[in-house]
Amino acid sequence: MRWVQALVCYFVLSVGSPLYAADSQDIAGYVMHVQMTPAACSFDSSRQKQRKCLEGYSLTISSLLPEVPAGRDCETKTSAKLTPLQAKVVARVMPDENARVQLWQNVGGCVPMNASQYFRTVINFAERLKVPADLTSPNTIEVQKENLRQQFTKLNPSLPPNGIRFTCQSSKFDSILTEIRVCYQKNGQYKQCASHIVTGCPNEFTIKGSY
Repeated sequence: MRWVQALVCYFVLSVGSPLYAADSQDIAGYVMHVQMTPAACSFDSSRQKQRKCLEGYSLTISSLLPEVPAGRDCETKTSAKLTPLQAKVVARVMPDENARVQLWQNVGGCVPMNASQYFRTVINFAERLKVPADLTSPNTIEVQKENLRQQFTKLNPSLPPNGIRFTCQSSKFDSILTEIRVCYQKNGQYKQCASHIVTGCPNEFTIKGSY
């Protein structure tokens, strides 16, 4: 729970309704996209005024996407409004409200839950995922892809080695880690990532630790 603060624990433990209350037969699983915020902010100037960039977040969740048949329309017009307490908790890992609303509008039609349950699921997944210290360090460092993968599987024993994917973006001098994708079964347990979820990083890349 290194990157999700104690308030998250309070929220997860204080709500007892099931996460998967509706039919989910069309869903093969979920993929959580963990964004390396310093890298994302440096590559995309349009994001630099977003809260996650201004306040110096090291990691944020950009999405939790359901794995559904290709071409399925997942848009919804249902409300993404959260209670003040839940909004405060979700902001720990998804600080920009507009981005949260847009995410829900894009995926809400394909998940067997309402917005409150969906974002509770995001928090649940984020709270359980233990991340290596290198990902939240203020220092910019070079890492080996397989070494970072091994760190993840050591910290999360039920995570299979191919249950995680790394995405990089090239800069002038090297490749910089921009996103980590973690694959889940419908019940929230880790699983192997599907073949179409590919890695985009070389064997060695940079973790950007400062803005």
